[in-house]
Amino acid sequence: MGLISGARRLLRIDAWSYLNYKPIYSDQLGMPNRRAFPEAQATWVPAEDERRLAAYKLLAAYDQNQAAELAEVGGDIHARERREFGDPSMLIDTVMAHVLGREQTITVPGAEHEGDGTADAEAATAARVQELLRDWAEDEQLPMRLQQAERKAVSLGDGVYRLAWDPDKNRPTIRVHDPGFYFPVIGEDADGGDYPTRMHFAWELPEDPKRGLKARIRRITYELDWIRPATGSGVDQAGRAVRAPLPGVLPDGAAEGEEPPPPLTRGDFLNPDNGAISRQYAWNDQLSYVTCYLTDATWNIGDIKGPVDVDSLPLSAATFATRGDGEVLDHLDLLLDFIPVVHLPNTVPPAEEHWGQSSLAKILQVLDELAGSDTDSSRASATTGSPMVVMWGKSAAGSGAQEVGPGILYTTGEGGGMAAIDTSKNLAELRNHVHDLHDRAANVARIPAVALGTMDPSKVPSGYALQLSLGPLDALVSSMRLARDHKYALLLKMVQRLFLAGQHPDWAGVQPQPAKLTFGAYTPTDKQAVLEQVAAGRQAEVISLETAVRMLQDAGFPIEDAAQEIERIQSRSFDQAKALADATGDTGAVGDYLGLDLNPDPVAPTVVLPATPADQAAADVQAAADQNPATGVTRANTVPGQSRGNTP
Repeated sequence: MGLISGARRLLRIDAWSYLNYKPIYSDQLGMPNRRAFPEAQATWVPAEDERRLAAYKLLAAYDQNQAAELAEVGGDIHARERREFGDPSMLIDTVMAHVLGREQTITVPGAEHEGDGTADAEAATAARVQELLRDWAEDEQLPMRLQQAERKAVSLGDGVYRLAWDPDKNRPTIRVHDPGFYFPVIGEDADGGDYPTRMHFAWELPEDPKRGLKARIRRITYELDWIRPATGSGVDQAGRAVRAPLPGVLPDGAAEGEEPPPPLTRGDFLNPDNGAISRQYAWNDQLSYVTCYLTDATWNIGDIKGPVDVDSLPLSAATFATRGDGEVLDHLDLLLDFIPVVHLPNTVPPAEEHWGQSSLAKILQVLDELAGSDTDSSRASATTGSPMVVMWGKSAAGSGAQEVGPGILYTTGEGGGMAAIDTSKNLAELRNHVHDLHDRAANVARIPAVALGTMDPSKVPSGYALQLSLGPLDALVSSMRLARDHKYALLLKMVQRLFLAGQHPDWAGVQPQPAKLTFGAYTPTDKQAVLEQVAAGRQAEVISLETAVRMLQDAGFPIEDAAQEIERIQSRSFDQAKALADATGDTGAVGDYLGLDLNPDPVAPTVVLPATPADQAAADVQAAADQNPATGVTRANTVPGQSRGNTP
């Protein structure tokens, strides 16, 4: 954060300084208004997070058409008269839809080779992991969770995922949290881009007189630390549920007075040289000396004394939660060497920074101007629809303002008359100004009119011109997806490790694979033009069949599996198969191309063994029995309708 002192006020330059133009957000000291943002001024909120929390509330007010209401709380008595027609919300939804694309697919590199002739054990493992992850995503309704987190990220600048193993569901669960509850502990010398080793989720719980509960603070803490001796659930002298060290057990044959070794969690190892405890995790090849501890505690706000913040709340005054299986959540060892939390920035953070930036950041002043112009336009439309009337004359009846309406007769005197004041030109200018502001907001946000759906399709000269107009949007989406690629790869890695830690039977013997979340196409496409382009490219043999199918799939054609579609096309390409046979003379290659077995294994001929003497004797007896003694003609030599011999 940068501070520049001036004659009248302090100038703050930080991740949220784009809001400094609003008096409600930045006072003489550059701090938010206490009446409008009381949550950010809570005693337990760190000073470096006050502006961040206030910015989240202000951005959420824009999203909910409540910016004027918030300004009124800050002292603007005329703020309620402003019109807010949902432009910020529409822009947020549009950006989110383009970032996510039409669909989201979990892919594991190498899984596409499973099932073909070149597949190996690694391809089979990749395909298995991909299938298991997709099943988990369907069970956890991952597309819905994505939209929840992405809307937070696009509108506020940050989103947060939290993972946990659910023994009842026998799978990892994923939850989305408001970034205003997220407090990572980032040291003064630490790089904000590094993964924090300690983080909190904290919020205030209001007083509940009916249940006899005072105002409280709840804090859930994740922390990476050295592996410690095993602990168990217990109770301290004050009757609080806490975790206490388990008693040590002396080994057989121990000397008198020997200290028992520290109790270890099953699978841990004690290094006798330095006393360090190590653990072998299922996803690591080497021993690890760290684990993740979980603490879920609640404090009465009235019990907090002195200058403390969310990271230094005294544990001696805390009440620890108890899990459903009876485990007290007081530094509970999760048996993980990572914190199952993923922070999702909306944009690529600046160097050494941790937080992203809202998609509304650069256009908030345009949105304010747009709200003012909409208000003026509404007022002008009232005078245009019900115009003011001017009457004059030497002896006009009455004086001053009079009511004008249908069926009312007015009499003018000598030389008098009546005329309506035309304000329609002013209204037209205001509406043109509103359109100009819409265009300015779209240009600054890099969202062209065609992406917002406000352009007349008949005015697009060609598909090439359409692609050129989408250039700024392509750059915007590419940058935003870059900020997300690593985060979602990390999330899927954590899901795999949680399955292994939970000892799910389907994951037994499975090694985690580098999975990623692939976003679909987002730009509007001309399917007919794409089809013609693909056909021309294939005919000229300048693109492969795989590339052609992928282009059709990206254009929105109903192709579910590219590999299966290629197999179907090749199985009917007899001309290409003939050319392959003429070029190689290999019928096996032609069969593989068509998906047929052209060289089946030859069937072994039936073996005819020579007759034995016993078989020959039996054959002679049968032949004698079949012979007719009167004619000497055997039944074997007669045909139906033929008489035997010359007998009539």
